[in-house]
Amino acid sequence: MLRRILPSCVAVAECRGDAPEAALYPEEAALISTAADARRREFTTVRHCARRAMRELGLRAAPVLPGRHGAPRWPDQVVGSLTHCPGYRGGALARSRDITLLGIDAEPHRPLPDGVLDAIALPGERRLVRARLARRGEVCWDRLLFSAKESVYKAWNPYTGQRLEFEDASIAFDPDAGTFTAHLLAPRPRLPAGAPPAPDLLEGRWLVREDVVLTAIAVPAPR
Repeated sequence: MLRRILPSCVAVAECRGDAPEAALYPEEAALISTAADARRREFTTVRHCARRAMRELGLRAAPVLPGRHGAPRWPDQVVGSLTHCPGYRGGALARSRDITLLGIDAEPHRPLPDGVLDAIALPGERRLVRARLARRGEVCWDRLLFSAKESVYKAWNPYTGQRLEFEDASIAFDPDAGTFTAHLLAPRPRLPAGAPPAPDLLEGRWLVREDVVLTAIAVPAPR
């Protein structure tokens, strides 16, 4: 499913459940030594996906450990993103010469719990979501909005080091094209000298398939 919403230069790997052959490096296992069994399985399988994507890029498999703000730390000159939800795990990696910002998110295709939409959406987003739910209820637009904002954060934070709140990005969906745009409302971060500037607008794609909502952002590197 990720292949349908990401450029061909991005290596992807997915599992619809937990992979029995998946294994952790010792330093990874130490991170979840006290975790519940379900958490350990999803943690292990999503790293199995990451290592499959590494091999697709021609990289040696390696541990995936948390870096700044808890985001996964990748090899030099590589960008990536991981996601998991009940029944789905996925990973996406790319060379930084091809992709500058990369973020993916998966969510169960069901309505958000009561009160969550009000907590994560701007007033205009709430109006649009509720209007679309009334007209095109086959898509859980509230859950899709949540997922898109998660993809924005996962793409933005590793590149800029800037934490975003839900109100720092305004999302607009094209329901027919399966795309969305995210206008960044937070102040522009200061980046290292020579780094391409952080964009004001991120463009992404979305897909609903097999009871899973998927969103993805992949910003091409400047040429």
